[in-house]
Amino acid sequence: MPKTLPFIDTTAPICCSPVASAPMSEADALEVALRLKALADPVRMRLMSLLLAADDVCTCDLAPAVGLTEATVSHHLSALKKAGLISDGERRGMNVYYRARRDSLVALCRVIDPTCC
Repeated sequence: MPKTLPFIDTTAPICCSPVASAPMSEADALEVALRLKALADPVRMRLMSLLLAADDVCTCDLAPAVGLTEATVSHHLSALKKAGLISDGERRGMNVYYRARRDSLVALCRVIDPTCC
């Protein structure tokens, strides 16, 4: 049976020392890993690219852009949202719009390489 990871609130930008500054605690390593795991999918990387290129994007536009159904895109967006990498969806009529959380991405970059940004 696979090991179940503990629940961690990953909705706030990561806040721990850079990887190279000192050995990471188990909790910090888990926080970083959960965020990286959310990004470790080609579809999610494409979705992040689309969200970063625009202010906000509707799922109705994301689905055809990645060649998947809206339900599948919603699944991927949910994983990115749980990782704190995108905003909660904003409903406008029948559509839901998302945006990238740049602060969370910058924080994750700084943990991996403090000289990157």
